[in-house]
Amino acid sequence: MKLKVLLPTEVLVEEKVAQVTAEGENGFFCLRPRHVDFVSALVPGLLSYVNATGEEVFMAVGEGVLVKCGTHVLVSTAQAATGPDLGSLKDTVEKRFRLLDDKEKSSRTAVAKLEANFVRKFLELGKEV
Repeated sequence: MKLKVLLPTEVLVEEKVAQVTAEGENGFFCLRPRHVDFVSALVPGLLSYVNATGEEVFMAVGEGVLVKCGTHVLVSTAQAATGPDLGSLKDTVEKRFRLLDDKEKSSRTAVAKLEANFVRKFLELGKEV
């Protein structure tokens, strides 16, 4: 099978694999080359695959969609990270989430300032009338 993991800005993984294991809304499932075509919504968690050399590789994924069609397995998700082992993958995920939290906080602050300025200008217009 050929696994392709798509993020909004890049193709994170594109390689031949022997097996893919992921978690959907109804629990974990495993796909092998002769598995029937399949579609599943993914929940945030681990996705693993066995590459051509027989090594199991782990990846953290956010919500997404997995589609198996013929010999192709496509995963589309907004967030994903890979690591050489589960310990370093955990560290990578924690760092990325902290960074996302910081960006989200600054975005929310900017939106709050815009809303406050809008309300202030709107009230000033009301006084002029």
